[in-house]
Amino acid sequence: MWVTAVVVLERSTTTEVSATFIRMLARFDQTVELDFYRDGAELFAQALNEAVLIRLEAALAALPTNVPGVRIVEGRHLKTFLESAGPIGAIAAAALGPEALPVRAILFDKTSERNWALGWHQDRTIVVRERTDADGFGPWTVKSGLIQVEPPFDILERMVTLRVHLDQVDANNAPLRIVPGSHRLGRLSEAEVQGVVATSGERLCLAERGDVWLYATPIVHASLAADPPGRRRVLQVDYSADAAPHPLAWHGI
Repeated sequence: MWVTAVVVLERSTTTEVSATFIRMLARFDQTVELDFYRDGAELFAQALNEAVLIRLEAALAALPTNVPGVRIVEGRHLKTFLESAGPIGAIAAAALGPEALPVRAILFDKTSERNWALGWHQDRTIVVRERTDADGFGPWTVKSGLIQVEPPFDILERMVTLRVHLDQVDANNAPLRIVPGSHRLGRLSEAEVQGVVATSGERLCLAERGDVWLYATPIVHASLAADPPGRRRVLQVDYSADAAPHPLAWHGI
């Protein structure tokens, strides 16, 4: 077996965005180049060529199908892609340095049968090996058998997330939505998140097959449902240059 995995679900919402508004955002995006250090997100166009994509798809082939998302618990055969010298890990290393480690990976697969939207939020949890009560860590949850915890926010602020696109994502095919600059605002309440979106606006992260989006893990983001429904596979990988979220240990991939 190529990888060990646990099925997960993205949170769904009933948020709807009109097709006209999506097209407007897409046109605006074409005139704006997002910069990672300024905006918290940046596109690495055609970071993976077709030969690499075919090998990556083969490494992911053993994952369960017909589910929205699968957490990759152990992925030995992804190592050459995700390590700092690999085609995916090198992008993380450019942002965090050569110590960048993949600490969580999920394959999301939207189709006509599995089509959802994800409301505005910040990613706030990490996956660790075991529960150890420590100052600043909590609340704790166990999802799909994996131990998750909210760490001190400065740990999240030192992390990055990569989204590797295996399919084209145009304005209609469930693009990621981000609020530029929101990664610098610290931990936000739900009400504050909505206020940031209202005052700062959003961008759509469109992509071609082989593109990789890099973003700061705490950035305020959301996801649209595909309209019309189509295939949208994204390998999402969190990276940290911290050897461990002291005094805990990364679960890792």
